[in-house]
Amino acid sequence: MGKVTAFFKSNIRQYGMVIALLFIMLFFQVLTGGILFKPMNITNLVLQNSYVLILGVGMLLCIVTGNVDLSVGSVVAFVGAVSAVLMIDLKMPVAAGVLLTLLVGLMVGSFHGFFIAFLRIPPFIVTLAGMLIFRGLTMVILKGQTKAPFDKSIQNIAAGFIPGNWHIAGFNGIAIAIGVGMSILFIASQLNNRAKKKKYDFEVLPLSLEIAKIVLIVVAINLLTFNLAAYNGIPIVLILLGLLIFVYTFITQRTIAGRHIYALGGNEKAARLSGVKTQKVMFWVYANMGFLAAIAGLVVAGRLNAATPKAGTNFELDAIAACYIGGASASGGVGTVVGTIVGGLVMGVLNNGMSIMGVSVDWQQTIKGLVLLGAVCFDVYTKSRSSSR
Repeated sequence: MGKVTAFFKSNIRQYGMVIALLFIMLFFQVLTGGILFKPMNITNLVLQNSYVLILGVGMLLCIVTGNVDLSVGSVVAFVGAVSAVLMIDLKMPVAAGVLLTLLVGLMVGSFHGFFIAFLRIPPFIVTLAGMLIFRGLTMVILKGQTKAPFDKSIQNIAAGFIPGNWHIAGFNGIAIAIGVGMSILFIASQLNNRAKKKKYDFEVLPLSLEIAKIVLIVVAINLLTFNLAAYNGIPIVLILLGLLIFVYTFITQRTIAGRHIYALGGNEKAARLSGVKTQKVMFWVYANMGFLAAIAGLVVAGRLNAATPKAGTNFELDAIAACYIGGASASGGVGTVVGTIVGGLVMGVLNNGMSIMGVSVDWQQTIKGLVLLGAVCFDVYTKSRSSSR
């Protein structure tokens, strides 16, 4: 029992918000009379929050370096406008239009990264300027009007489902199969990681706790896919999001580049003296943010089936909030991709639950602000406790 208690105390930042998410979901499930966990609502939760989670993955890397990117909402709108010009006005093929749009996003991120990394202008100032520049350019490109409609394939990215007519007892067979496959892969990866840690005498969870963790996550995976199977199946954007989570989790935890980002955020001077090319790291962090903002821009344009001048408003605040609520530190050097996803889901469930209950938008904003403040206060509290030991 002592080992379990010690584990939770040392990992309270990592697991505290997961417990909070479960509590919030159960809380709204009761208050909404069971509507929250209905298959259609679960699907809507995924579709409605996909852009926040995509932006949150990129924003996490910026926050780990000790900074933020205030321009992402405007970049989302700008990228949507550019894609509309390419694919609606110029009738460009979808594949070419998507590639050029992603390239534009990468160039925007590189523009920010150049000023931040090589000219040493504070990221807050550069990205604040970017927020104004790209919002203005969006207005110029669209001339204050909405451009629509996009090709069906672009709409499917944001609102489509994996095609297939295979059903099992009335449920989408592909969704169920994906849930089972993901469960098997997760169990295998966890057992493999545990074996590797024990081989090199690293600390591992008590076996009972490891089994409980695996069982809970496998149950969560299959509950999600079962609910999706009861509606229209797996949304395409969920597959896209899953790939991004896998790739960026691997980069941040298993690669030298990922370690350099955390080293930069922990102590820039020490990282530089240790041989980390801090300027290049900072440049690519913001270039990557532009690339992910372009992906989010295509998702938003596909969901709206239009490019609008007001798209992306306050998206940067949602992405930043998701990172901080998910355990990222305001001072840099701390944070995980999975934590950011949990933070984004906390915000999404709060929005969804309060909307179902008929809570006014004014109170929704107030409650979300209090949750964000509480998450940062919790971060400061846990850091002060760990430093005083």
